[in-house]
Amino acid sequence: MIFNIPKLSLLVFGFVPLHAEQLKSIHPAREAVVFLSPDSMEADILNYVNEDREQHGLASLKMNAVESAIAEKHSRDMANGKVPFGHTGLNARAKAIRKELGEISSVGENVASGPMTAREVVDGWLNSPGHKRNIEGDFTLTGIGYARDKKGNIFFTQIFSR
Repeated sequence: MIFNIPKLSLLVFGFVPLHAEQLKSIHPAREAVVFLSPDSMEADILNYVNEDREQHGLASLKMNAVESAIAEKHSRDMANGKVPFGHTGLNARAKAIRKELGEISSVGENVASGPMTAREVVDGWLNSPGHKRNIEGDFTLTGIGYARDKKGNIFFTQIFSR
């Protein structure tokens, strides 16, 4: 019997923070939230991630439109074969997030691939120490995106920032 084992990958990337006095105002994009359909894959992933965070006394992550668009593009690029499965281009994604959101001190990213439900994606991440560190990390914002390849495999990306 052959088992299809989903792929999981993670990376955490940090920035040197600017001092508070260097910030004149909060960039409006930082407050741009995403309103999700309650039955969407992204909403389910966010719900499961926030359930885990709440069980550990952590604040819920807020979905951010900028991060979601960047996460969805990365998933699409992996699904289309433009980039390999993983974190290729994370520095550029982090830079794009920083450009749009203003001051952020760190960015983390989890990716997964396979014919999985939202529950299976989050369970996979929670059973991997590095992915779990991102989910339960000192982050406040998140973006979630996914895309299917021509064979129906799903590529998931979740970006975290603070």
